[in-house]
Parts: sequence; structure tokens; C-alpha cells
Amino acid sequence: MPRPKPSLCLLLTALFAVAAAAAQAPAPLARAMLQQLVNINTTDAHGTTAAARVMQQRFLAAGFPPADIHLVGANPNKMNLVVRLRGTGVKPPILLIGHLDVVQARPQDWGTDPFHFTVRNNTYYGRGVQDMKDGDAIFAASLIAMKRQGYHPNRDIILALTAAEEGGGDNGVDYLLQHQRPLIQAAFVLNADAGGVDAFHGKPVFMNVEAAEKLYADFELSLTSPGGHSSLPTGHNIIYDLARALGRLQHYQFPVELNAVTRGYFAARSKLDQGQRARDEKAMLAKHPPAAAIHDLEQIPELNAVLHTTCVATRLNAGDANNALPQNAEATVNCRILPGTSARQVQQTLIRLVADPSVTIRYVNSNGSLQNQAPTAVSNPPVQLDPEIMRPLEQLTAAMWNNIPVVPVMESYATDGKRTVAAGMPTYGLCGIQLDEDNDRAHGRNEDLPIPAFNKGVEFYYRYLKMLTGGA
Repeated sequence: MPRPKPSLCLLLTALFAVAAAAAQAPAPLARAMLQQLVNINTTDAHGTTAAARVMQQRFLAAGFPPADIHLVGANPNKMNLVVRLRGTGVKPPILLIGHLDVVQARPQDWGTDPFHFTVRNNTYYGRGVQDMKDGDAIFAASLIAMKRQGYHPNRDIILALTAAEEGGGDNGVDYLLQHQRPLIQAAFVLNADAGGVDAFHGKPVFMNVEAAEKLYADFELSLTSPGGHSSLPTGHNIIYDLARALGRLQHYQFPVELNAVTRGYFAARSKLDQGQRARDEKAMLAKHPPAAAIHDLEQIPELNAVLHTTCVATRLNAGDANNALPQNAEATVNCRILPGTSARQVQQTLIRLVADPSVTIRYVNSNGSLQNQAPTAVSNPPVQLDPEIMRPLEQLTAAMWNNIPVVPVMESYATDGKRTVAAGMPTYGLCGIQLDEDNDRAHGRNEDLPIPAFNKGVEFYYRYLKMLTGGA
């Protein structure tokens, strides 16, 4: 039998290595943990403590010393879990962050029970399968698999599973930074609540890594009146006044603003896309991008959010009875603010836009309380892309997704990464979940996750963490 050529030997060796790594990746364990987490309702009213305790028991059963597992928090209903996989200490620790809480889901709106893990048509369904109990399960399963395999990383790997990222007060990352900083102090942070593999019609196109994110701000627009009996309507009705104010907001567009990350994003996308879209994206690199290109890109929600600060009405409440004129009317307006602009500046824009002194516009704190003036803080500057993070990411992405590029992005939403960046720990939003651009169902009805995407995401983080910690 003739001997294989050297190039073939190298190829076979590489393929065997990939297969071996995939075989070690703890997909069955991650799946079991995802099911367990989805079946626990962790909306704000229910809290995260039950989920944190379940994960705590998982780590204890896997042989982690109790001294390396910490259940901490200021609110007994919103406890946070911090676990440390001990390494040799050659390098400083890595921190992995993931939030356990989810947004509300009404069972009557879904085709399945949102708080019961459902498998159908090679897809997982349930609140949190995309945001972000998938990432929680992947992180936890990776550390447990490493522990069971006797793997000794060259640095500690710390996992923080936290409360209240979605709002409601008692944010877990804030608590840990303010009261338990030594538990989570790290050289850098990996945040699975951002990033991922963007695909078009099932074909992976690029791996995005979050290097910047927008600032989150909620505002309440409110009016009051004496009210009265509905049989005696007057020429003034605060519901109509509020509707007019929201109409002005609906038709307003904040100015176009670009930064180093978003310009780089458009440069990379222009090489991946085709036709007029690619030409429009390339045109965004000009000092003064043409209006026609801006208009074209604004029609794509994901790109419109890259170009502008956005404010949109998300909730309404008015009146007390069907047969009474309204005495109160309120609307919540949610804003996602580009770096360099503060919530105070956006509040001032809203006041000028509404142009009605009877409409009070107040900032909504994370605990739901209202304040007359919004904060003046702006978003963190973009994170520097450290080669220690990027080189293995580019290598692994090329190996797992057939040489697709890694593209830094600015996410249109905010994550707990803003807190760790502000605390001086560089934070990178990335994960290995592949989703089509039209299948982002986080916070939506019938939140779903294709099983092959989840399994590959498990493999990605297991291998990536090993690459960052001295493993093969």
C-alpha cells in the first residue's frame, strides 16, 4: 500500500485533531443544563436564586471545592453564582459572565410553553435559549468538563452567573464589582451575551466580536388631567396629547454618527455583501457619506441601528375606567444611544421634539424609579482588540467555519459588558452560536435555537477556552 503524501498526512492529522476536540466538547451536558435552566422561570418577579442554586449543585457534584463556589448577592431573590476553576497561575485569570434572568413571556402568545424546554424539528424552544441561558449552559458545561478531565489551565477561569441584566434592580455584575471584586478580578472578560456567527440562508458569513455597544436608557412620557365623566368629553384629552407626542417621535431620526468600530464594520461588510448594498456600505467610509447610501442602509433595521441613536415607544398606560376621562397617561420610550452621547442629551432632544410643556419626560432608573434629569455618562470607548484574544479567535473561527473573517462590531443593545469595561476589565462580546440574520428571536415570541448551532457553540467555547489557557 503506497504511503500518503506529506500534505495529506498533515490534513488527516488536522482533521483527527478537530474530531477529537469536538468529541471532548460537552454538548450532552450543556443540553441538560440548558433544559434545566429554561424550565426555571427567572423573570424579574421570580428572580434568579433558584437557577443559581441548581448550577451550584452541578458544580459541587462535579468536584469543585466549596471554597471555589460562591452564592452571593444583596437580594435573597436575586443571588449570583461565582465559580473558579483553579489554574497554575502562570497568567492572570479570565472572567466569563452570563446573566440568568430573562425577559417576560406570556404563554398565550407562544406556540409552546415559554418556561418549558421544548424540542421540535431539530430546534430548542423556550425563553432564554438565545438570551442567554444557552451561553450560561455552555460556560458551565465547559468548566465542568475540564474539571472532570483533569485539565489544568495556565490561569484561573472564573464564571459569574448573575441577576438582573434585563432590568428590575439588584444587577448582579454591579453587586460583584462593588462588594465582591476579588472574586471576579480578571485580566479580561468574555461575555457570551454578544457576538456570534452571522449567516445568510444557513451559510456562515462572518464571526462578529463586540468591541463597542450602545448606551441603554428608558424615559417615561407622562401627562395628568382632572378627568371627568366620559359622557361629557371636552376638547382636551391627554391620551390624544400623548399620541401626538409619540407621533413626533415616530417621525424623528437622530443624526448619523460613525466611529472607528462602525466604519471598520462597514468596510468588512462591503467585501462580504454584493450589489448595491456592498456599494452603499463602502460609501459609508467617505468623510461625508452620500445621502442615498445612508437612505438605503436605513431600510435594514440592523444597519439603521448602527447609524443612529434610536428611541422607540415600547409601553403605554392610560385611564382608570372605560366610562371615565383619563386622569393619567404614560408611555415608556426605550433609547439605544451611540457612544459619545449621554442619556441627558437624548432627554433634551426628546423635550425639544415633543415641544409640549404639559408632557413630563423623566428618566427611568433600572429599579423603576424616576428622576427628572437623566445621567450625563456616555458609553465606554471601543475596546482595544488584544492579539491574545483575537489570534486564537481567528484561528478557531477559520477552522470551524471554513475561513470566514472575524469582524469587530458595535452592538445595538447594551449588556453587562458595559459594567466590566467601566471597571477597567477589557470585555469582549463573543460566542459560537450561528444564527441567520433574520432569526434573532431574543426577547421575542417563540424564542428558538437550532440544535446544530447550539452544539457547535458548545464546541467553540470549549476549544477557545483551552486555547486561551494553554491547552491544545
